[in-house]
Amino acid sequence: MKPGSFFAVVALAAGLAQSPVTARHASAASVLIRNATVHTMGTAGVLTGTDILVTDGRIAAIGTNVQAPAGAEVIDAAGRPVTPGFFGGVGHLGVEEIGLEPTEGDYALALGQMRPEFDVTLAFNPASVAIGVNRIAGVTFAVLAPTAEAGSGDRPGGTVIAGQGAVITLDGGVVPETRSLFVDLGGGANALSGGSRAAQFMLLEQALLEAHSPERLLPGDERVLTPLGRRTLVALAARPAPFVFDVDRASDIRQVVALARREKLRAVIGGGAEAWEVAGELAAAGIPVILDPLDNLPSSFDKVGATLENAARLHKAGVKIAFSFRDPQGHNVRKLRQAAGNAVAHGLPPDAALVALTRNPAEIFGVSDRAGMLDVGRPADLVLWGGDPLEVTTLAERVFIGGHPVPMRSRQTELRDRYLERLRRGEAR
Repeated sequence: MKPGSFFAVVALAAGLAQSPVTARHASAASVLIRNATVHTMGTAGVLTGTDILVTDGRIAAIGTNVQAPAGAEVIDAAGRPVTPGFFGGVGHLGVEEIGLEPTEGDYALALGQMRPEFDVTLAFNPASVAIGVNRIAGVTFAVLAPTAEAGSGDRPGGTVIAGQGAVITLDGGVVPETRSLFVDLGGGANALSGGSRAAQFMLLEQALLEAHSPERLLPGDERVLTPLGRRTLVALAARPAPFVFDVDRASDIRQVVALARREKLRAVIGGGAEAWEVAGELAAAGIPVILDPLDNLPSSFDKVGATLENAARLHKAGVKIAFSFRDPQGHNVRKLRQAAGNAVAHGLPPDAALVALTRNPAEIFGVSDRAGMLDVGRPADLVLWGGDPLEVTTLAERVFIGGHPVPMRSRQTELRDRYLERLRRGEAR
């Protein structure tokens, strides 16, 4: 690399990182999409040969022969699919650019003390390069979550309660009323709980007791929560906010179901490699599962029962499912729809896969009023696709967030265009 080249690359990256303001405040003039196959994700189902009119950021009409207002942009879909914007899963989108860059690792708290008051959304960067890359691929909302940090060397590590996260929209916003608490359980979290998964439930029981019955605390008691932590835990449980338990083994999932029943928690299973083994219990308890459709083979003793048919079996049993990759880094979020296609290849109905990318995660995380479905009067978060959105070769052609058209540009497209032009001129080295 020539001297100064590194700094030139950094400057280029900064210049090509699309500002969230650009997407959020793009023109909200009326747009009419004609002759689309509309996947409403609601009671209307799939509507063929249908028009969608977007006005003032909301869906003004869905039907046939809808008239375009004066000055409206008219898009001929030619039968191509329109869906709600897709879910980007649970992870670090907006707080981590590159996994090997430690200054961007704002997602974990390594204090060695249980701190449910830790809120990772305070580190959210709406100008993250990864957001623009995923936005033009049809992802319009995701969940920003912390990760429990086991620690190493002179870093003491965290605890099984990783902290709080919330829904983010890919026009650069955090939805503050959607706070969730994230809890790491199972064999992989033993280093956070004194070496035993049994201690994980012991610590959670003590934390909940401290939060709900502070009058029982005596001056000499050893406590796991700070006063702010107790207040935070009470507030989250009272809402009730989702308590997302990252857990895989069937026996551990049963313990979570029992804990949720005793404490009246709104539990969500994250990961859930063996969730299909307790599908009936999860369905009866109304506990949803956020799973990785690519989980397969026993990568640990917690995942001996992992199978690519997990999604299909849970869906058949009546469990609400949503999709998220195991890897929380943001750069591959846009590929989640392709992983959903793998679940379809292993028995999940295609319409259920689309629901797991749209309506279900919106309902689980409390944004069903603004995301996940297409209906008159709702905010226009939608995507026009070039073909079947579960196919690898399909691309998003147009994306709208809150009725605002997203400029279909990102750092990747800018780099592509820059160097293709140089190749055409014979200047590339």
